[in-house]
Amino acid sequence: MKDKVLMSVILLLFCAGFLSAQNGTMIYINPATGDDTNTGTKDQPLRTIPAAADAVNESNGDEPVTIVLSPGIYSMDRTALFQPPNRNFTKEARLTIRAEILPDDEEWNAGSMPTIIHTMPLSENWNGRKDPFGGVAYGMQVETSHVTIQGLKILGIPVVEHPLEGYIQRIYPIGRMNPELDDLEISQCLFAGDEVTNPNHLPILANGTGIAVDHCIFYKVKQAIVYWSRNSTGHSMRNSLIYGNYGCGIWTSAIANDFEFDNNVIANGNYVWISQTSRDRGQQEVGNASSSDPILYKVKNSLFAGNEKYVGSGGGPALNFRDVEPVMLELINTEITETPIELEFDQTKKNYLHPIEGSEAAKMGVGFFKK
Repeated sequence: MKDKVLMSVILLLFCAGFLSAQNGTMIYINPATGDDTNTGTKDQPLRTIPAAADAVNESNGDEPVTIVLSPGIYSMDRTALFQPPNRNFTKEARLTIRAEILPDDEEWNAGSMPTIIHTMPLSENWNGRKDPFGGVAYGMQVETSHVTIQGLKILGIPVVEHPLEGYIQRIYPIGRMNPELDDLEISQCLFAGDEVTNPNHLPILANGTGIAVDHCIFYKVKQAIVYWSRNSTGHSMRNSLIYGNYGCGIWTSAIANDFEFDNNVIANGNYVWISQTSRDRGQQEVGNASSSDPILYKVKNSLFAGNEKYVGSGGGPALNFRDVEPVMLELINTEITETPIELEFDQTKKNYLHPIEGSEAAKMGVGFFKK
């Protein structure tokens, strides 16, 4: 029945000329007024993100595709897998998944962000094998190159993370498993979690090259991002705030040393940085160095404030970390302080969840706004 409905939607899309627009395809989603049997136009929006992914996967052509999410609550009851077999996106003709109202728009407020909560069943399989920790789920699984995700509020999954000894029930809201893929941009997004009500285990787990995170906020998640593929190049994190993480800020899994880390704040959390080494992964080569030499990442114009620990090594969902000397980091115009930062918690203000106005962290301009 589901397949028949999907094919009916695709047929309607083609009949409407929806998937063959010369200047690019627009797919609209509205969780309040939409229906997954609609055509996906602005007047006839779809209801769910997985339905939009299905439409992209069934399409062909070479024009850009933009999926526009109206403000509202999106319950993800299954993974939205973006893996079109008959369409190749390019750097200029991208797949974009974005909010209808972006943070730099005049009418934006904190309630404008489309809010994604994960409600799908946990799977017993992870990365092609049985999950050793008892359950995992993926939100948006982006198995195609040249993708932008912009302006979304992405929450965790309402489960107990450790219900039994050895169990780690977890969500990966944005995932990319294919190491041959390139160019994933994540911009102006809020990733938020809570250990009790909706643990957000790892918002971004991505293989491949060219993973760029810009102007994002990670609030009380377990770990913000894993740059995963060994020796992969072209990664960056800029202008972002990581606050209150109970695992670590970022995790560099033996990526190459061209990683650009510039103008970020990591504050009030556990570890700042985990760097998984060749010894951790049983490999002989790491980046451009031998297994006995550290990779040197340049940390520019950043602030590490009020964290419990600085640099560790290790890996795995169980956070098997050990403290190490921070020899793999070169600090350039970067401050480390034991003093935590304060955030703005007035939800009526545009700088909600940003460093409090007038503070040194606020002067750095981290957070959603590019203008």
